[in-house]
Amino acid sequence: MAIEMNVLVVDDYMPIRRSLRYLLRQLGFYSVDDVGDAETALARMQDRPYGLVISDWKMEPVSGLEFLKQVRASENLKSIPFLMVTAAGTSAEVVMAKEAGVSNFIVKPFNLATLKTKIHFVLGTASDPNQMAEASP
Repeated sequence: MAIEMNVLVVDDYMPIRRSLRYLLRQLGFYSVDDVGDAETALARMQDRPYGLVISDWKMEPVSGLEFLKQVRASENLKSIPFLMVTAAGTSAEVVMAKEAGVSNFIVKPFNLATLKTKIHFVLGTASDPNQMAEASP
């Protein structure tokens, strides 16, 4: 079943973007754009409405955390659900991202079931508030 929602994947590593696109398609998201940096992502977000953003934390020259802060500072974009993908997922990172307004985390490596659970949670289709990752996958 196709899900009528535009999703934006932001990661500076093409294989991760490709993998996320594939997983999202398996979940029914067919309108998926991907970009390699925060600046391009912000420009794309001004041109097209997105219902979900999935961004890597470790990007250059603008980190995923700084990108998140820019999204949350924008009156037009601040309410978009935002998933942060991170390899570390340390407690300090979790606190910084929560303070910046992240919707939830996905800790690498992850699988289709984890991605599905996180997306359902941030889109409000899951009810377990304990799904907010602390420092574990």
